Amino acid sequence: MHSKQRPIELLAPAKNEEIGIEAIKHGADAVYIGASAFGARSQAGNDIQSIKRLVDFAHQYEARIYCTVNTIVYDHELKAVEAMIHDLYNAGVDALIVQDMALLRLDLPPIALHASTQCDMRTVEKAQFLEQMGFAQLVLARELSLEEIKSISTSVKVPLEGFCHGALCVSYSGRCQISEALKHRSANRGECAQFCRLSYDLEDSDGHKLMKSKHLLSLRDLNASDRLRSMIDAGISSFKIEGRLKDVEYVKNVVAYYRQALDHIIASSDNLARSSAGTSTFTFTPSLSKSFNRSFTHYFIDGRNPKNGTKMASIHTPKSQGEYLGKVSRASGNVITLDTASTIVNGDGLSFLDASGNYDGFRVNRVDGKRLILKEKCDIKAGDKVYKTFDKEFNDILAKPSAERKIAVDFTLWTTGNMVCLKANDERGAMAVHTITLDSEPQVAKQPQSERQRQVLSKLGNTIFTLRNCDIMGDYFIPASTLTQLRRETLEMLERAHKNSYCRDLRRPEDKNAMFPYQDLASADNVANQLAHQFYLDHGVASIEPALECRKSNEIPSHPVMTTRYCLRRELGACLKDRDSRNKLPVPLLLRNGKTLLRVDCDCNQCEMKISIVQA
Repeated sequence: MHSKQRPIELLAPAKNEEIGIEAIKHGADAVYIGASAFGARSQAGNDIQSIKRLVDFAHQYEARIYCTVNTIVYDHELKAVEAMIHDLYNAGVDALIVQDMALLRLDLPPIALHASTQCDMRTVEKAQFLEQMGFAQLVLARELSLEEIKSISTSVKVPLEGFCHGALCVSYSGRCQISEALKHRSANRGECAQFCRLSYDLEDSDGHKLMKSKHLLSLRDLNASDRLRSMIDAGISSFKIEGRLKDVEYVKNVVAYYRQALDHIIASSDNLARSSAGTSTFTFTPSLSKSFNRSFTHYFIDGRNPKNGTKMASIHTPKSQGEYLGKVSRASGNVITLDTASTIVNGDGLSFLDASGNYDGFRVNRVDGKRLILKEKCDIKAGDKVYKTFDKEFNDILAKPSAERKIAVDFTLWTTGNMVCLKANDERGAMAVHTITLDSEPQVAKQPQSERQRQVLSKLGNTIFTLRNCDIMGDYFIPASTLTQLRRETLEMLERAHKNSYCRDLRRPEDKNAMFPYQDLASADNVANQLAHQFYLDHGVASIEPALECRKSNEIPSHPVMTTRYCLRRELGACLKDRDSRNKLPVPLLLRNGKTLLRVDCDCNQCEMKISIVQA
């Protein structure tokens, strides 16, 4: 990579070692994965040996492994976190993604630190402070527009990481307290109960139902695949795919899609470069609509305009909507006729919007032309829109080996006296020279040998390499067995040379004199231990309210438990800033799910929505 080129990183999620390896094979430049504990997905923990194997696999391609240690930590857990981080460093992990500032006060190895999206990175001042704290990469809040990203980018020197695909939290990440308040399951401890994905009745202050059983806080999935160039121009260098709980088929497909999209941009730009090595080839054509999605949104990348008709929520279902197929032209019992140009096979999963405005699904038992015989009767009628939520043929391909990733290598073969020499250079910059001594000097061949020797040297099928160039110096007879041994041993030396030269980023120093940009910290700022408390005092904070998780009472908090840039009124066409629409819905609005009643308040000065608990 040229020194002036800016490295662009595709960062993929992994629930476990297997998925992490597949993410690398399908083109990821880096993978983020949970360690055995203290990651913000409690169901996605991995032991040190699994992470070590993943690290070794990734580093062959100069790909990096980041471990999530991004929960808040209690005082009695600090020593365990410290020991775990030493284990991760010894396993070769490239960086930690963290939220709790107590980690900056532990006795840690010199491992690089990335600031998690849980740090609520929305302002220039916050980004500048975390850069001063020694964070090597900053994960921006999902809610930012291109202009806001650019303002942060021009104010800091460290790389910025932005989400490009996957599920969206409706609340500002790191500041959602509803799950902890109602279920004692902290989102900041990896145990979110996902109240945002539940259905609610929308009511006025008198209890009148305005809407019934809708998923009013459930957002669509982010899809910025057509905004990558704009995000790069705004300052994003690392493109993060959400999904540490997603299955391997999802990760394969989405990573492959973004790999191809970013490669196209990089190939047309002189100042951009891949941040890892190797080229991935696939047995399938990636398609984002074929993997789990609640339909797609750009969220706030393009800013916000209540009149542009752009929807952000998936109010009819929190489940996958899938790929649009067409409309039903006829329905009778468990047989429907679908007007579509798409292929449907036995075993496909389909969904439709039913009469009550909710999605329902069914499985195809048999296909007879455009007639679909379903496994069971469902309430579907002519004119209903149908979506494919499970593509059996596509998933059958992804269930098998579906990609390989190869490092380009150049060989130079020559002889000197009775020695046969092979030099190998690869695209990573590694180099190795190996020699085999023969019993006697090789003889000049009677027939040309170059093509035969290239064929032997190019047999790299069980390695990570693919032959790019091969120079044969001289036309001597060399036994195929000698060439095979020479090739194998040279590549082993090449791998050792690369492994020995691999360099990790190191922890950057903390500016002890830097001042935190805000004087007061609320419970949503997640200070849960004495080291974090002291950290903020050291950097000028005057008052610190403990994290909600540390409260001694089970009382429901009176303050908002969720603050969002998404606005329900704007989503429903009743924005209070819009003179023509604001009276379409009363003030205030309430959300009811069983015994739980939530109040919706709009802060129009900040253009934010706040959710408070009325009763539980």
